[in-house]
Order: sequence, then structure tokens, then C-alpha cells
Amino acid sequence: MRLPFFVYGTLRPGERYHDEFLRGRTRCEEPGLLPGALLYDGPGYPYAVEQHGGTVTGEIVTALPEAYRELLDALDRLEEYVPGDPRSLYERVDREVTASDGRVVRAWVYLAAPAVAARLRAHDRRIEGGDWLARP
Repeated sequence: MRLPFFVYGTLRPGERYHDEFLRGRTRCEEPGLLPGALLYDGPGYPYAVEQHGGTVTGEIVTALPEAYRELLDALDRLEEYVPGDPRSLYERVDREVTASDGRVVRAWVYLAAPAVAARLRAHDRRIEGGDWLARP
């Protein structure tokens, strides 16, 4: 499935990994929202955790067709995601996200893996408002 990506932390424009991973590999980047999730503060980067009633702010990133596989592999490595590996920090899942014009789009989202999500909930270092760029 060649889905766009929903990014909400260090891959957003102006953040640490945006240029390194996305520059020259995207066709389109537009604001979007991920419903049904809360944002938690991690060690220098955020985690989205599924939670009814929450919303996370980010960007919907559509890769250039010729760069898609390379970008998918690079983002999996960055997010330390290995399918089926319980040590993964994140899980890559497809979710519905809402573009700023109201369109609903299916996109890949890196959500906190279950063990990580449990630790985050226990320590409750939530980013109020769900926007990494607006954190204090």
C-alpha cells in the first residue's frame, strides 16, 4: 500500500529531521489532524498514543513515487520499527487523518508500541493540545 505519511514531531517542517529525511522525496506536505490519539513527550521526540477523544496535529506527507520505497525504509529505521519485533519503539499503522480542507485520507502513522504506550500513560507526560510545535 503506497499511503502518505502522517508526521507529528521531529519530521515536521522546521524540526530536526525534516530536511534530512523528507527534502527532495515529497510531492506534497499539508497540515492535518490525527483523531483518536494523544501526544506524549519522549526523550527529545514525541509519541502518539491511541486514545479516544484526543487529536494530534501534524502534516500529511505524500512521497514522490520514485522515492516512496526509500522513504518508507528510512522512516522505519528512524522510528526503530521492525514488523513483528516486540522491541520496536513504534508501530507503523494505517489510520484516517483529516487534511486542512476537510478531506479524510488514509496514511501511515507511527504510533507508540504497546509497551511504550503503557509506560507513557503511567507517567502521563502528555503534550496538551496535541501539537509538538506548540509545546512549552
